[in-house]
Amino acid sequence: MRLALREALRAFRRAPMLSALSITTIAFSLFAFDLFGLVALNLRSALRQVESRVEIRAFVAEGTRAEAASAAVGDIQRFPEVDRVTLVTEAEALERARRELGEFEDVFDAGILPASIEVRLSDGYRDPAQVRVVAERLARYDFIDDIRYGEEWVEKLYRLRTIATVVGLALGSTFALVSIIIIGSTIRMAVLARAREIQVMRLVGATRGFIRAPFLLEGLLKGFFGGVIALGLSFVTYASLGRFVLHAEFFGIGHILLGLLAGALIGLLGSAYAVGRHLRHVA
Repeated sequence: MRLALREALRAFRRAPMLSALSITTIAFSLFAFDLFGLVALNLRSALRQVESRVEIRAFVAEGTRAEAASAAVGDIQRFPEVDRVTLVTEAEALERARRELGEFEDVFDAGILPASIEVRLSDGYRDPAQVRVVAERLARYDFIDDIRYGEEWVEKLYRLRTIATVVGLALGSTFALVSIIIIGSTIRMAVLARAREIQVMRLVGATRGFIRAPFLLEGLLKGFFGGVIALGLSFVTYASLGRFVLHAEFFGIGHILLGLLAGALIGLLGSAYAVGRHLRHVA
């Protein structure tokens, strides 16, 4: 392994321009992949913020005793799907309406708005089926007059999240495949450039595994260095967007380490693809 590593590093010194071109090509390929990752990350974050606002509002029938409504709030809070329950009295509903719709303040008279129970759902229980189940359980209380939770809006939101996930996986896989092909092409050039040296190694009895190892390590290192450069370009793009356009979310430490590992892995796979396909023609 140490000899293979030395040979891989020697390949960088032997053809610095080709190595630089390879790393630059890999970097821009992974940069496109990182940009897509940033878009997907921020889209997912935005959808999560919107999903956190999904709530069920159960309107309490007029004349319901406060004790009954308070007891129901305690019961509902124990639902496994529920994150938070709030009882909004008639007076609180009137005050909120006057505050949020100040231009129509004169329209709202005392007693015009009913009391309600507002239910916020926990993360993982905000899909249409779960929201519908909780709404049906709330409807079993005798004093609940009406229930609203924007069923159509919840279904559209969930459908949008599903579409974003599927498209994200498809595009991410495509970018990864393109990166592997590009890296494979650069390694293929290195293999062809050293065809005579490889033939000599085969003549003196070198195994295919011994010949492959430096190329695999070379691809791994190029993928790693390309990943580092791509990450730097992504951070510059993120900082520029945050300064001049809009605030965005950047990768966490886990995502950064995973991205560097992915770059190295893609480089390794690209090398394996190129060496496996072309080494037998020159060795």
